[in-house]
Amino acid sequence: MDDLPHSDPGYHYRVIARAIALIDAPGGTQLSLDQLAQAMGMSAAHFQRLFSQWAGVSPKRYQQYLTLDHARHLLAARVSTLEAAGELGLSGQARLHDLFVRWEAMTPGEYARQGAGLEISYGWFDTAFGLALGMATPRGLCALAFAEPGQQGATLADMRTRWPKADYHENPAPVACHIRAALAQSGEVGLHLMGTPFQIKVWEALLHVPSGHVTSYSAIGQHVGKPRAARAVGSAVGRNPIGFLIPCHRCLRNAGGLGGYHWGLTRKRAMLAWEGARLDASLEQAIPSEGQIKGQIKGQIKGQIKGT
Repeated sequence: MDDLPHSDPGYHYRVIARAIALIDAPGGTQLSLDQLAQAMGMSAAHFQRLFSQWAGVSPKRYQQYLTLDHARHLLAARVSTLEAAGELGLSGQARLHDLFVRWEAMTPGEYARQGAGLEISYGWFDTAFGLALGMATPRGLCALAFAEPGQQGATLADMRTRWPKADYHENPAPVACHIRAALAQSGEVGLHLMGTPFQIKVWEALLHVPSGHVTSYSAIGQHVGKPRAARAVGSAVGRNPIGFLIPCHRCLRNAGGLGGYHWGLTRKRAMLAWEGARLDASLEQAIPSEGQIKGQIKGQIKGQIKGT
């Protein structure tokens, strides 16, 4: 049994990915905690601790967020219409919980030069959703891409084709501060958005979809002034180079289907589940229990009696 503690954040994601595969296995029966733990070679107690640490809720509760129906539930109950997002331009800012995000977009002329004259530092980082490649220019984070084990070369090549004429240097130090803030959802992070004007509009719209909520490709299209361009929106969403932080994983099909995800649907489901579980847990903590309400009422009554 694998009961040793793990400080590697990517370990948690690898367990989640295996759990999703088991939940999706033919038959569709909901597995008990003991069955899931046994299938992954863990004790039930270790499995419980691991999930609670990663997701903020118990494995039994978390399992409901991993089902295929969860996306449809989100689209019905927590869709973001983006009506309050405001006008979006070539630069802007947003508040995501305790994380302050500011961004600056590459001009059309800079984009046409395909990164010529641009210095890009990069490094590899362990995250809650697996191994990630972070890239940054002096103006901010320009890429956060995920890699499966042994696929780092392919992920790096994919990102380098986005800006083929840039100068790349493996140097994690200037990237690390952005990655730490993004993963902790705290502090401040700067983004350097490098894409076509249409792609940048779509990415900016995504930045206004709150954690634990979702939007649809058509809603994004309406917001950027292209209500009939769902396919073009989907293409722009798929070309987002800054995964998780620009939350393209929160974009779903109108009927509640997951749609696509550049770094794999398993990872997309894990992200949606992680955010949904944490949002629900925080909302429950904010709502006083029946016992707390009774205690407050008793305290108020006692205070009134003393005052008379």
